[in-house]
Amino acid sequence: MTEARHTPTDDALSADRTRWWVLGTVGVGTFMSALDASIVNVALPVIREELGTSVATVEWVVTVYLLVVSATLLGFGRIADVRGLRFTYLLGFGVFISGSVLAGVSPGVGWLVASRALQAIGAAMLYASAPAILTTTFPAEERGRALGLQATMTYLGLTVGPPLGGLLVDAVTWRAIFYINVPVGLAAVLLAWRFVPKRAGGRSGEPFDARGAVLFASGLVALMVALNQGHAWGWTSAPVLSLVALSLLLFSAFVRLQRRTTHPMLDLRLFSARTFSAATAAALLNYVAVYSLIFLMPFYLIQGRGLAPGTAGLVLMAQSAVMAMVAPLSGTLSDRIGPRVPATMGLAVFSAAIIGLSLLDSDAPIAAVVVALACAGLGTGLFTSPNNSALMGAAPRDRQGIAAGVLAEARNVGMVLGVGLAGAVFTSVLAGREPGPFPAFFDAVSAALLGAGAAAFFGATLASLERRPEG
Repeated sequence: MTEARHTPTDDALSADRTRWWVLGTVGVGTFMSALDASIVNVALPVIREELGTSVATVEWVVTVYLLVVSATLLGFGRIADVRGLRFTYLLGFGVFISGSVLAGVSPGVGWLVASRALQAIGAAMLYASAPAILTTTFPAEERGRALGLQATMTYLGLTVGPPLGGLLVDAVTWRAIFYINVPVGLAAVLLAWRFVPKRAGGRSGEPFDARGAVLFASGLVALMVALNQGHAWGWTSAPVLSLVALSLLLFSAFVRLQRRTTHPMLDLRLFSARTFSAATAAALLNYVAVYSLIFLMPFYLIQGRGLAPGTAGLVLMAQSAVMAMVAPLSGTLSDRIGPRVPATMGLAVFSAAIIGLSLLDSDAPIAAVVVALACAGLGTGLFTSPNNSALMGAAPRDRQGIAAGVLAEARNVGMVLGVGLAGAVFTSVLAGREPGPFPAFFDAVSAALLGAGAAAFFGATLASLERRPEG
């Protein structure tokens, strides 16, 4: 009886199939995380009424999620490097699903806020390991495509979240927006258990820098609370200035500790690589501009132009829909020609689109707004995948977890900075004008958009410094 021969070609085909199953697994987790980040806002008014709480209190359902994710991302990135990417990814799903169940059964707002904090811990584990799993699974010549497809799942989750949340709240209950994570999460756990390689990451001989993690988390929470509450408390108020000063003090202590520690939480040598530091800064500025636009455009469309919220939502989908289509294509392009050209062109197009939006007034055709938002989506879609590939490719294989944490941190801090800065410019310009009809309102929107356009343009100059990542 002749035995079947196992050829190298068979091995290559099997490895190729496994890679794409890994991508599908990470895509499910990415979609779920993005969906949860965008699905909750639409339910806040109903949650406030049913739980009998104030607007200021119910806002913490969203705020605590953002704070906890941001504060723990780098720590979990380091844990992923020490304990393994697969371990961190699976544990993240377990924590996230548990938090979702607890949020769904919440008897009061305090329970709900605590459950959202638990969800955020799980989400931080997923954010800190997902890009690293893809980077260590796919070869360099396919990395951009894989990260681009992951970005598409992020945009799809962000796009589907609000309408799905509204549907669930109307047809079932607000609790359903948390329960929906359970079947999706369990499916992702089964896929991850089956397909994510056990060898994915892990340097068990290295200790975890707990002191560094605490210092960084404390400094970042102080800074983000100041940015988040600056509009309400006043940007020059004593609480805001005190929190900023405290964050600077804690970050200084963190940097000193990292330089002295043999196994630091954040290996500062990563930033000595020009591509890594340029890609990180470009990502931060991109997200500052993206979330400035996301914050300002509903005001322009609903308050300034008088559109119904449903109509405004359809107009705003132009940006995310184009982003979702372009991201995998730009990732594939960056695999062929390197990240610098598509990333630089992307932020340049994005900057031009935002500046174009800043010139629109009360009489501009809605079609022009849709076209400008589509161009903004084109620019962001062109930028994201190549830049992510450059950042992850510039980090050593044993530092992929912390690199993924840095990438996710840039997104979260950029979001808070974008909303905070856009809100500050908008309210300052509006307060400096005499009371009157809408022209003052449009001037305020225009000034804030110009600031976002400037951030994107500066990001494009940094993206031009990136080089093709190696193996």
